[in-house]
Amino acid sequence: KSGLDPGGAWHAWGMACLKAGNLSSAREKFNRCLKPPMDLNQLTHGSRLVQDVIQYLESTVKPILIADDDYFTTLRELEATLRTRSLSLEMMCEGKIQHNSYYQECLFYLHSYGTNLAIISFYMRHDCMREALLHLLNKESPSEVFIEGIFIPSYESGKLHMLENLLETIDPGLESWGVYLIAACKYLQRKNYYHILYELQQFMKDHVRAAMTCIRFFTHGAKSYTELGGKQTWLLKIKDHLKVYLQEVSRSSGRKKMAFTFRKKMSATDVSRHINTVDLQMEVTKFLHRCESSGNSQMTGSSLPTLFGNNNMKMDVACKVMLEGKNIEEGFGIAFRVLQDFQLEATEVYSKVAKQLVKQQKYSEIRQLLKCVNESGVAAKNDGDNIILNCLNEFKNIPAEDLDNLIQDMDSDENKIQAYVMCNKLRSAYLVSVRQEKTRAVQLVQHVRQLAENSGDDVVKAICAQWL
Repeated sequence: KSGLDPGGAWHAWGMACLKAGNLSSAREKFNRCLKPPMDLNQLTHGSRLVQDVIQYLESTVKPILIADDDYFTTLRELEATLRTRSLSLEMMCEGKIQHNSYYQECLFYLHSYGTNLAIISFYMRHDCMREALLHLLNKESPSEVFIEGIFIPSYESGKLHMLENLLETIDPGLESWGVYLIAACKYLQRKNYYHILYELQQFMKDHVRAAMTCIRFFTHGAKSYTELGGKQTWLLKIKDHLKVYLQEVSRSSGRKKMAFTFRKKMSATDVSRHINTVDLQMEVTKFLHRCESSGNSQMTGSSLPTLFGNNNMKMDVACKVMLEGKNIEEGFGIAFRVLQDFQLEATEVYSKVAKQLVKQQKYSEIRQLLKCVNESGVAAKNDGDNIILNCLNEFKNIPAEDLDNLIQDMDSDENKIQAYVMCNKLRSAYLVSVRQEKTRAVQLVQHVRQLAENSGDDVVKAICAQWL
């Protein structure tokens, strides 16, 4: 008469029937006020009304009595419990809980009015993980339901191994679980749970991704190569994963193509290249660890460069190796291999090292660097000269004698003249200019005279004018 929504009344009536133990009458009353959700895959446990019903039914099912509690149970109570259990006993779920009529009632309401997440969570609460997984598969629920309903509860309660075993039992190839496992990996990565991630990747036999996680374990948070020296076992694990992957690829290539849809693929060439990188990183780590231990280390940067970074970082590794040995020659071999293997811009790296040596006032080391570069066999004609020219921006800090020695070491007279001009040594530039072939000498001397005039050096200007 008053036009109020009768839903509340039906719900209260249904709850009263439940409490009186009249289950069939309760179903009829609830049928008038409960509705199935629009989207079965929404990430909720359904309407509040359904949750109230389930909560009441679950609280009504008394837990199975365990021997330890028997001290407090009278014989008559125990007999009564056993009698009621034998009446309602219907089936066992993985041998963990007894299903009675209240349990069946929960499933009726969940399947009629609940979401997939609510059904799966119910199974998980009652240690029926297998049923939860089968429901997920049958309903083809999205991966969010798997994460929320099964995966998070499993690792939080320490049952990840149990979950893995069940996934394998249901589908030994794990293919039907691929999309769920990848989603779980992404979730763990977002949360920074790398140890659980690594364990899961190993279970998935996803060796390439497991190797990538090992790289993170090796590099993350390390502030020095002494620290990295203590983490070298991760480098061995990276190699192991990549080698196992190579074996699997070569085995499956002989047979019919296997549809490893969710495991990361990589060409054999790339894998071999990565194994080579790991070997080289091991050498670098041992070398720099030794340098740091003997107190030779001088470079301190904000981040620690490794060969697993981009090309700029790899160039930093090459610089670091050359600068941190007892002398340039000691680390040059490893640095040269880094430059060759990753096809890095060698001259840029050598120039960087040379500038660093100028800052450290190790001028004889610059000459040793040039010697190593020339003896490497792959240096271009002007590489040595370019390295020196790049250093000369710092010429104000270089003592006159060392500066002369460096310029004298240059191969090309043209470069020597350019170097003398850069350092305002116009008299020396004039002396080299006049040794050139006549036409070129005239051009060079004219250039030096012009510079002398601009800088007010009357003596050199007069000498040039007289020669011309």
